[in-house]
Amino acid sequence: MEKITAEAAADPNNKKSIAIVLDNQVYSAPTVQNEIAGGVSSITGNFTQADTKDLSNILKAGKLPAPARIAGSYVVGPTLGAQAIHDGLISFVIAFIVILIFMALYYHRAGWVANFALLINLFFIIGILVSLGAVLTLPGIAGIVLTIGLSVDANILIFERVREELAHGKNTATAIKEGFKHAMPSIIDSNVTLFILGAILYVFGSGPVQGFATTLCIGILSSLFAAVAISRVVFESLLNRKIEVSFDNSLTRNAFKNLAFNFVGRRKIYYIISTIIIIAGIGMYFKNGGLNLGVDFKGGRTYLVHFDKAVNTEDLKAKLNPVFGNETPEVKTAGEDSQVKITTTFHIEDQDIKTDKVVEDALNKGLAGSKYEIVSSQKVTPIIASDIVNGAFYAVLISCLFMFIYIVVRFKKWQYGLGAVIALFHDVLMVLSFYTILDGIMPFSLEIGQDFIAAILTVMGYTMTETVVVFDRIREKLKESGKEDLHGEARNNLINFALNSTLSRTILTSLTVFFVLLVIFIFGGDSIRGFIFALLIGRIIGTYSSLCISTPIVIDLGSSAEKK
Repeated sequence: MEKITAEAAADPNNKKSIAIVLDNQVYSAPTVQNEIAGGVSSITGNFTQADTKDLSNILKAGKLPAPARIAGSYVVGPTLGAQAIHDGLISFVIAFIVILIFMALYYHRAGWVANFALLINLFFIIGILVSLGAVLTLPGIAGIVLTIGLSVDANILIFERVREELAHGKNTATAIKEGFKHAMPSIIDSNVTLFILGAILYVFGSGPVQGFATTLCIGILSSLFAAVAISRVVFESLLNRKIEVSFDNSLTRNAFKNLAFNFVGRRKIYYIISTIIIIAGIGMYFKNGGLNLGVDFKGGRTYLVHFDKAVNTEDLKAKLNPVFGNETPEVKTAGEDSQVKITTTFHIEDQDIKTDKVVEDALNKGLAGSKYEIVSSQKVTPIIASDIVNGAFYAVLISCLFMFIYIVVRFKKWQYGLGAVIALFHDVLMVLSFYTILDGIMPFSLEIGQDFIAAILTVMGYTMTETVVVFDRIREKLKESGKEDLHGEARNNLINFALNSTLSRTILTSLTVFFVLLVIFIFGGDSIRGFIFALLIGRIIGTYSSLCISTPIVIDLGSSAEKK
């Protein structure tokens, strides 16, 4: 108080006020007349007796003891921080170049229009993040890079519909107009579903997960504007100037033409494949004694330690066991043989502020004799861990509920909503199964923490995006046929047609996002590798699920309703 009041009264011509606030309401803001020392002060003014009693009670309320304890912390050393920035920028630049080259090669001149819109979109995202004062974490950079991959989705949807119109013999101007018109319902539905997931992720996530959700939501909105508005303006300008606009070249002109895969007829085979993988995952779950939970979910301290040479994890564990009170720590290789992740619950329940130093001293004692550097540390108390677990559970549950409601409202049939939600649960189980099966086999950590929840929800977004596009095509064909619904073989043929007619868009979008994720996986650094691995698996599963699981399930649900 002495320091604050001295600064407030330093300028006799500009004395500052100190506000007294309770529950976000300012009750008094007296101007400081002079430095207040010794803990005794007075407030003067035109007060009634009731005013003085109220202010006195408020000041007494401020005296209630409210000790603060650090329940969770994350410390990043300068070496790791610099490496994260370097890895993030490298992955960002390479992923951006990969997308530009792909769009230009596949869609020819129209691809360059998409690239221009993508470049403008990038400036939008960065500009909005700067204006909001958002903190850019490594998952945040991943969110931007991922948005680059997703932003071409709307352009691919539009371009594929334009190519369909051109194949029907329409001129370029009419084909572009019709392509934008027919693609809009799918673009809006897919972006809305993904935005809902991003919003839920922001509400229930914390720290790096919120950073990822922030960039994802901003990216979705800016991508939608760039792909639809800016691309349309550029096309109109080219047409007005009589410049030829091509949407393919000699190599891509007949790609994905005359496809006739019988997805519906083979659906039982797909059900069997998924069941086998999920059962194998459940078996490995019990064999491994559960999931490989990170400190986010179980509480504890994690240290990322870099050594000057390769080390043996079992030897390190034996050396650390005695100094941690015979509480066996978890020691795993993190990316390379000279870098390990050490996790312990030693003194995690102790609230003393000196405990962190005690644990770190014990760690240094156990590692004595080796040349090493602690590049990062994370602490999560059991209270915070339980909050994170609950938040993750509610995030997934509420996401599914919102998806069901949105799809039922949009497509006016509960079978579509339930089919999509079953597909979402299928994808979550599939990703978890692959994690349990591959844990210990992959040369990097497959821990399940907050980043994994971000990955799961993003995978759910992929599946919803792909599924909604197919549902939109089914609805469009039903409308053309003049019927509300079809049954039996006619329905199966219609759904197969919808799946095959959207297959080009599904595969192209999946490949662009997959390549972007692969670039981040290779160049993005060890700290984000497990997170990106979940997205890579999820990208494959999401594509498989939207084609082979969610839509066929709608058929089986419809058949059950018919029988009843």
